[in-house]
This record gives sequence, C-alpha cells and structure tokens, in this order.
Amino acid sequence: MVSAYDELPRTPANFVALSPLRYLERAAYIYPHQDAIIHGSRHISWRETYQRCCQFAHQLQALGIGKNDTVSALLPNIPAMIEAHFAVPMAGAVLNTLNTRLDAKTIAFMLEHAETKVLLVDPEFAAVAQEALALVQQDIFVIDVDDSEYLHGFSTPIGQIEYEDWLAEGDPDFAWHLPQDEWDAISLSYTSGTTGNPKGVVYHHRGAYINAASNIIACGMTPRATYLWTLPLFHCNGWCFAWTMAANGGTNICLRRVDAEQIFKLIARHKVDYFCGAPIVLSMMINTPEEKKTAFDHRVEVMVAGAAPPAAIIEGMRNIGINVTHVYGLTETYGPSALCASQAGWSDLSIQEQAQLHSRQGVPYPLQDGMKVIDPETMQPVPHDGQTMGEIMFRGNIVMKGYLKNPQATAEAFAGGWFHTGDLAVCQPDGYAKITDRSKDVIISGGENISSLEVEEVLYQHPAILTAAVVAKPDPRWQEVPCAFVELKAGKQAAPEEIIEFCRQHLARFKVPKEVVIAEIPKTSTGKLQKFILRDWAKERADFPKARRLSSRCTVFDTGELVAWRDSQKGGAK
Repeated sequence: MVSAYDELPRTPANFVALSPLRYLERAAYIYPHQDAIIHGSRHISWRETYQRCCQFAHQLQALGIGKNDTVSALLPNIPAMIEAHFAVPMAGAVLNTLNTRLDAKTIAFMLEHAETKVLLVDPEFAAVAQEALALVQQDIFVIDVDDSEYLHGFSTPIGQIEYEDWLAEGDPDFAWHLPQDEWDAISLSYTSGTTGNPKGVVYHHRGAYINAASNIIACGMTPRATYLWTLPLFHCNGWCFAWTMAANGGTNICLRRVDAEQIFKLIARHKVDYFCGAPIVLSMMINTPEEKKTAFDHRVEVMVAGAAPPAAIIEGMRNIGINVTHVYGLTETYGPSALCASQAGWSDLSIQEQAQLHSRQGVPYPLQDGMKVIDPETMQPVPHDGQTMGEIMFRGNIVMKGYLKNPQATAEAFAGGWFHTGDLAVCQPDGYAKITDRSKDVIISGGENISSLEVEEVLYQHPAILTAAVVAKPDPRWQEVPCAFVELKAGKQAAPEEIIEFCRQHLARFKVPKEVVIAEIPKTSTGKLQKFILRDWAKERADFPKARRLSSRCTVFDTGELVAWRDSQKGGAK
C-alpha cells in the first residue's frame, strides 16, 4: 500500500535542480550596482558580471558548444576566469581550469583527455599553450584573453579572436537554463599525480552548489564580504569560492600572482575580510619585512589547506592580526571538506596551545555528510584514542562524481561506500581527526613508523627555517631513514649539523633526520611541496656529482645545480 506521504507530487513548483548558476542570477538581482569583481583599477558590478556571463554563454552556443562539451581555461586570477565559472555551465558545458605552471606535454594530455573544444589563454601562458596545441590532434577554438594588469611585455596572439571582442558580439539577454539534472557535470579538474598521467576529477552542479554554501557556514562569512584571490582559481575551482562569493553577494579582489607585499596592500585598501591559501602563502606573509607590511585594523580571516600548517605558522598569523581556520580536503572533495571547528574555551588557552589544536584536520564540513578515520581493512572507524592509525574517508554530496574515463580508479576510490583519501590519521578523544601522514609519506625505519609531519613540525620550530619537508631516504641498514630538505629565512644562516642537533633535542633518536639538505624546495602552483621530487633527490643523491659533503650526515647542494639536475630527471607527471 502506497503511503499518502509518498503520493505527494514532485513538480517544478517544489523541486528544482541545485546549481550555483542561481547564485549569480540572485546576486545580479539583489546587488546590481555593487562591485562583483575588482581588478586593478577595473570595477565590474554584479549586473555587468551577469550580462557578461550571458554574452559568454551565448557565444559558446554559437560555436556549437553544448552539454558535456569541455571548455578549458589557462588563466590566472582575472575577471575572465571568474566569468568562466558561470558562463561555461550556463551553456551546458563543462569548465576545465588548467594549472598555469604545467608543462606543454602535460597540458596537451589534459586537452586531449578532456576533448577540449574551446581554450581561453592569457598572454603570459601563450607560449606554453601554443606548444601544447601543436601536440594535440583535435581542433580547438582558441581565445586570447588580454589583461591590462599583465605588465611583462607583449605576447603575440595565438587565438582566433580576443576575449573582449568576442564577448561584445554575445547577447546579454541570453536565455540560459538550469541543468535538467543536478548530477550533470559542471567542471573538470586534474590531479597533480606523481606517477603516470593525472586523473580527471569531475564535479556536478549539486556538489558545487552545496560546497559553495558550506564555505559560507564554515568560515562564518558575513554578507557582502570582500574576498582576496590568493588561491589559484584553477585549484578545485578556487575551492568553490567563485560560486561562494556570488552566493554571498560579495566582492572578488583579483590577484594575478601571489606577492606578500601586494597582499598586505590589497587587504588594507579594500578592507579584505577573507582569503585562502596554502601554508607557504602564510609563511611568506609572516616573513615579510616590517617596512613592507601595510597596516590594517579590521578583522581578517584566512582558510588554510594543502598541508597541515605547522603550529608556528598559525601562531605567526595570529601575531599579525589574521585569524586562521584550518580546513582539509582534496581535489576529489571540491577542495575543503573538513575543518578544525573552534570550541568554547579554546580562546582562553595560550596562543601556542590554540595553534596546536587548530593544526588538526578536524571534523566534517557543515554540509558534508560524513568524515571518519576508518581502518581500510575492516572499514570500521578507529577508536578515539589518538593512537590507532586509520585512513581519512569522506561520504556525501561534496565528493566528486568520479574520475573521467577511468572506471577502475573510480571504483577503487569509492570502495566500501566511502571515498578513500590515502591520508593516514588518528582520531583524538574529542573526535577530531589529525593526519599523521599520507600513506606514501610514512617512513619505516628499522620496523618503526616515523611520521614525516612530526619531524617537520620540529624543524619549523627552528628560528632559521622557512620551509621544511621530510622524505624517506633508502638506507642499507635501516631500509629507510628520514632526510630533511629545508629552505632558510632571508638573512638567516644554519648549518645542517646544527639543524640535526636541534632535532635531537626534540625527537626520539630514530626520528632525527640522518641528512639535512639546504636547497630551494620545489612547489606546486598552490604552494604544496612536491615531495615526489624530493624522494627522487633523496634516492639519487649519491649519484649526484656536485654534492659537497660536510660530514657523513650532512649535505649542501647548490640550488641551481640541484634544480637543473631535477629537470634532467624525467619522472612522472608534475
């Protein structure tokens, strides 16, 4: 017998597909004259942004672009990149934001794998785009996106038309439609895989809508906030903040490249409320010379992710007047999908104690269904003892649709009804998760497990160290031993032997790095340390002829030679 509850109809009046496109339409209706985007001296209102996105979508349709066609963008954080986040799905297509630091071969792979039909290119990246296009087989319509804030010289156009000229031909009253199904794809992002080709992560409209709203709740965002784009928009669609700011009715402050001095200036000039970034961005700000810091006297919040921020960084940001919220997630979870939610009483603790609490990955995001530390063998949650190690897993609407054209990897990622992150963690007595390591970053030395993060935490306490990364180095006796790569702060000096002695004072002997390498650490465009390169360095160091041995335990590399050697070692995808 059918229940009367189940007989109630689902109609257009009471059920609509969830899509962040409605956020843009609403912002244009409620805040038509408010700045949606500020880029240098250029101000674009929400009404103008909406009209420009309609023109953009109309022009895509005129090119024959429709449902499930891919439009790629090789752009920095400029207005066109924000507009693409709305215009492309308005045409029914899928937005693919390309990492601007990738090499031509990798970009070519992505363009072919995504079957890209249209490519938007900034002049800064025209050369690498042209090289990539020469490697692909399909026809791609290329649009040059000129930017007045690009001040590094003229670049010869490589496309069929310039963006503003192309946009001007579009219809500002274009009649776009919501997706028929909120499960429809909205964007495609590629992982930065360490071996083999990167995987294409597909987001859907429902997930983008929900995580955009979840961001507002997670950071307590006030209406009509001002947001500074320190985080690349190509990274997980800017953690969905392009859509978040439309939902908030706020203002986007564009930033072509991360520059600590400029960040301080923009925070003060535009009364920036929020920004996001990796720990390396915060470290840059903390270590900016005082004479280059522009003072501000308003509340500023930053969401940090990409790696567990050392307590020293959280403490340092507090000292310059910026409150840190640690969030955690992956490309596969739309960016942030967990946060270290503050509890009553934490503010009464010392800054150091607060920093230790806030360095954890925490609890599920407001609109994420589930996050647990689970034993991957039994698929049962680990006890809340802070000792038993398991894997962080997610379940809910802000988990990817799957990997494009890779059913095996998709099935493996979703085994047991949860998304497997590959991050090893413990669950502490208060229910908060704390990463101990990525599964590949655990160093097994003489049968003992060493967390690289624990060693890095100690290294960051050294007054001369700016950046630290610890990886396994093969050892004939112990199988693996910790090897530390460090960058020093400007004007600071420290010998490798001194750093090793410092670690001895704070770590069990078997956890102390057996070698310290002082060199520039390779990073992704989002500031994440590229440990897979460091692992290669550690494995091959004995064969590196220009190494200058200081002792049996300490090595200093010439940075230029080290980078050149790295570039000569052609490994997996970067």
